[in-house]
Amino acid sequence: MAKDSEDRRFFGGPRDLGALLPKLTKPIFRKKSPSGAQLMADWAEIIGPALAAVTAPRRLSGTTLTIACAGPVAMELAHLAPQIISRVNGHLGRQAVAQLKFIQEALAGARPFMPRRPAAPAPLPAQVAAGLAQVPGEELRAALAKLAQGVYRNAR
Repeated sequence: MAKDSEDRRFFGGPRDLGALLPKLTKPIFRKKSPSGAQLMADWAEIIGPALAAVTAPRRLSGTTLTIACAGPVAMELAHLAPQIISRVNGHLGRQAVAQLKFIQEALAGARPFMPRRPAAPAPLPAQVAAGLAQVPGEELRAALAKLAQGVYRNAR
């Protein structure tokens, strides 16, 4: 490579990596901050797997972290806000978050709450059914039958 002077580098010649990085990262960091990107990548590690299943960080704007949550989790998160803020700031290594904002939205991994239908009662063993038939009193027999169903519900 021909040198005209020590200060001048030719267009096709080698350049310092530090001179190229700002031009590449500036458009990206304008849309998402490095802290926000790290926060979104490490969310499950920061908040824990149980809450990460029903929440997702959406935006870090200034010192406000917007969290999307499914269902009534927002109330629980509001009570846990001081702990969440301290865990996020501890993970990022600086005071990046001062307050939380919650929005409710259906998350891809979250399933809506569906109450279970009671399973059909399993037939009781013959010896237990015979013993129940000999119990005097309808109310006592019904209570013991219900107890036996609970004991033998997993014995299919």
